[in-house]
Amino acid sequence: MLDDGRHVRYIGINAPEIAHDEHFIGSKRNGEVRKAEPFGDAAKKYNQHLVGSKKVRLEFDKEMHDRYGRWLAYVYSSNNTFVNKAMIEKGYAYVLALKPNVEYEQILLRSQRDAMSKKIGIWGHWKEKEREYIGNKQSRRFHFKKCPYGKRIEKRNRIFFKRKWDAFWSGFAPCKRCLAD
Repeated sequence: MLDDGRHVRYIGINAPEIAHDEHFIGSKRNGEVRKAEPFGDAAKKYNQHLVGSKKVRLEFDKEMHDRYGRWLAYVYSSNNTFVNKAMIEKGYAYVLALKPNVEYEQILLRSQRDAMSKKIGIWGHWKEKEREYIGNKQSRRFHFKKCPYGKRIEKRNRIFFKRKWDAFWSGFAPCKRCLAD
């Protein structure tokens, strides 16, 4: 949150959730407590290191607000660090490209692939069994084969992955329902 009370959602990335009550912005279930996801607290700490109580510069893309009224921005610290990219480089976030705000999608994806190759942060100690995933070429989201949202993808927009790793490597992000698993 900025000093003036505005909330900023970083364009092009998604970081693990911290523990919080569900009454925060964008929530639909008031009062329920959500547990922290792995690396959520570390991501928050690193973000605070980059921007906490510091002047930042916001760069906007095509849309300036999301459906919750938050500002959508690429964030730069006072020393001109591209914070969105830095979060991905350290493995504290993954690419979440949402049209029409995709100006730096390829830069962020290259950073993600580098972090994945180095097994940094969320990419370290990665283990998974092969399982079929369905990606949506339009939304850049991927789903478990049995996910009801995945089943709705038009055939022409489907792409299949045998591992989550491959989907992330290709710049796809998990649907919220499938991420929880």
